[in-house]
Amino acid sequence: MKINLAYGLGHKSIELPDERTTVIEPSHTPGLVDERAAVIAALDRPIGCAPLLDRIKPTDRVCIGFTDITRATPNDRLIPWLLQHLAHVPREQITLLNSLGTHRPNTRAELEKLLTPAVVRDYRVLNHEPENPGALVAFGETRDGTPALINRRLAEADVRIITGFIEPHFFAGFSGGPKGIMPGLAGLETVMSNHGEKNISHPKSTFGVTQGNPIWEEMRDIALRLGPSFLLNVTLNEQRGITGVFAGDLLVAHQAGCEFVRRAAMQRVKAPFEIVVTTNSGYPLDQNLYQGVKGMSAGARILQPGGTLILACECREGVPAASPLDQLLRSAAGPEEILALLATPGFQRPEQWQAQIQALIQRRANVLLHSSLPDEIVRAAYLTPCHDISAAVAGRLQELGPEARVAVLPQGPLTIPYLG
Repeated sequence: MKINLAYGLGHKSIELPDERTTVIEPSHTPGLVDERAAVIAALDRPIGCAPLLDRIKPTDRVCIGFTDITRATPNDRLIPWLLQHLAHVPREQITLLNSLGTHRPNTRAELEKLLTPAVVRDYRVLNHEPENPGALVAFGETRDGTPALINRRLAEADVRIITGFIEPHFFAGFSGGPKGIMPGLAGLETVMSNHGEKNISHPKSTFGVTQGNPIWEEMRDIALRLGPSFLLNVTLNEQRGITGVFAGDLLVAHQAGCEFVRRAAMQRVKAPFEIVVTTNSGYPLDQNLYQGVKGMSAGARILQPGGTLILACECREGVPAASPLDQLLRSAAGPEEILALLATPGFQRPEQWQAQIQALIQRRANVLLHSSLPDEIVRAAYLTPCHDISAAVAGRLQELGPEARVAVLPQGPLTIPYLG
């Protein structure tokens, strides 16, 4: 059987034995016939609140949060349509904020690709600054007493519009909704508190769970402290076509979108597999290994203890090199030492949550990586380089015997398999 794995800007073809392979993908949802009309209709008839235009006066300061270069949100369509809808608001009253979270700032060229050159030319477009005290304002504290810091421009705006897309998230339940504010536009120390070792280890900090999830519930609580925010989230299919538009109240509209995604993404399987091949959904999500942990997490859900997990993740930006994740991985002798460090009282490092989740997966799985990275970089991250996925699976199946089976998630974390 030939299977096309999402990889970079295209796909990676592999060959696996038909009789021993199960392909697990999201239920296909066709794209909307007229995306723009659907977006405008959602803005005019939102879920759980008044229409967007009824909330805005021409003198209002409007702040629009948008997702960064690592996300698949169709910003180049969504943001121009939104700005056209707000044509009565003077451009100087509108600020577009790049919801980076703790990611690197995007360049002007990247912003032009994200938003179109015209939007970057005609509007104030800013990268969030999670480590700049002057760009942040406190809204109480997190559960562990850390200041809950949020971007000042967002906080001081008269109208807040949070855009993005909804997909299953490996420790926050689902992306979108309040996540566009916290961690998207939060201070670094606030994010580190929320993504701390204890919260990441919580059994409900996983795909598809919001209620009872300490990470998501704290994101929600902090986001609500700012006052009302208007949500404009979309859902996407594997071709990145818009399948649904969810606009309105930050929580009510998000919940509707999450249920829509759940029906397509959550796929039940009867028993775990000895081998799982997964991806990180291709570009832009597979730009680096930091993001690749999401694909590992999706595949690990249906892997037998001691099984083999193979991740196809292009990593055109590396780990990234010299990033906090790269430095943390290189500071320890292996996954168990990383887990011990993270459990040490007072120990904190940026991006530690990705290293923690990777290490927890490696406790019960042998993880191979097919990427564009040099072998020495892959090994420095405690992963095994895999140059030929088909050959690696064939060899492992031969070792395991005729009863062993392999599962493939061609779209990675856009599919969330579960045992049941």
